Amino acid sequence: MAEEDPKGPRSPISLSFSGSGYLINYQVGVVQALWELAPEIMRSVSKVYGASCGSIVATAVACDVDIGLIEEFFHEAMEEARKARILTLCPGYCMLQMIEKGLRKKLPENSHQLASGKLCISLTRLLDLQNVIISEYRSKEELIQAVICSCFLPVYCGFNPPSFQGVRYIDGGMTNVQPGSDSETMITVSPYTGEVDICPRDCPAYFNCISFFRSTFQLSVENLCRLSYSIFPPSPPVSSLRDCTVPDHFSIANPKHVRIINQPPPQIMRLLKNCLRKKLP
Repeated sequence: MAEEDPKGPRSPISLSFSGSGYLINYQVGVVQALWELAPEIMRSVSKVYGASCGSIVATAVACDVDIGLIEEFFHEAMEEARKARILTLCPGYCMLQMIEKGLRKKLPENSHQLASGKLCISLTRLLDLQNVIISEYRSKEELIQAVICSCFLPVYCGFNPPSFQGVRYIDGGMTNVQPGSDSETMITVSPYTGEVDICPRDCPAYFNCISFFRSTFQLSVENLCRLSYSIFPPSPPVSSLRDCTVPDHFSIANPKHVRIINQPPPQIMRLLKNCLRKKLP
């Protein structure tokens, strides 16, 4: 009988980052914790999916960009949106400008080559409101435009949707908030509690989950607060909560803390536990 490979899963792993709005910090913290505690998982990632603001995190992972740099310019974008909320009907417009500027500055010139075939961005085609997954990019500018299209929430971000390869698209989370493929070994990440691999946990019961743009959403006061924070920029103390909570998500040895994985593939749980055994006292 062949021995089990102690180094982890043999098949490639895919990551999926849901739409997150201003709760992108949660997903940033997950990526940082995975790199620190389970680098084998990150190195074995073959595809990265993202919708709405989750596509920003997915782009950073696919292009091997320091996730801290993404967090830095997104904080600036959040501040602009917070100020604009008082002065304009479209506070997200300023945020998109800051995101576009930040991506143009932080992404490497060959980012489109790194992303092609690996980064899958969820978009909603304006013409017929159908979901489209984009995975090929001919230039860095095209890659940036795909991210901007996926983040464009109509009215909130403006009234003139951006275009990708001559076609107008809007927020990818409106038709597929948690993109992915059933044929792949997938780790899903969301800042909202639901039937997702990595997410906050408000209570052990999932009977009150509802379908939510091809994902699930647990009906709870905490989750409804998260939803409001994802649309309206939270104050700095709230937006920095992930700094003190994300490490606990990976403390599987301590059941009192939030657990990150609901029903993980056995090989992923085995790999993660091996990594934690090396890191935790």
